[in-house]
Amino acid sequence: VQLQASGGGLVQAGGSLRLSCAASGVTFRGYHMGWFRQAPGIEREFVAGIQRSAGITYYADSVKGRFTVSRDLAKNTAYLQMDMLKSEDTAVYYCAVSRTATYSGYYGDTKVYNYWGQGTLVTVSS
Repeated sequence: VQLQASGGGLVQAGGSLRLSCAASGVTFRGYHMGWFRQAPGIEREFVAGIQRSAGITYYADSVKGRFTVSRDLAKNTAYLQMDMLKSEDTAVYYCAVSRTATYSGYYGDTKVYNYWGQGTLVTVSS
């Protein structure tokens, strides 16, 4: 299983970036998908997730209205569109997948995710 996150970079506050997560060895039809981030000295935190079957999306309050998670099942790739970026969004962003039977209510728990990508750095300058 491999999850390849990409698309990170340096952007000014108020700008946009789109992260991608390309999967091999698993499919987003069979796995829930989540985006997490980790800033220096801070625990890894949930950002956004998408349920495998119905495609229901979930967001952390801090990104709601600014970030959008989506997936392309044909390409087996997930995306995180990040708009109106703030300096506090600076972090390494990780994608992960989960086979948990119940995703709703558990999507923010790192322990329910089975596989993780390597992370991509997003730096937002103020």
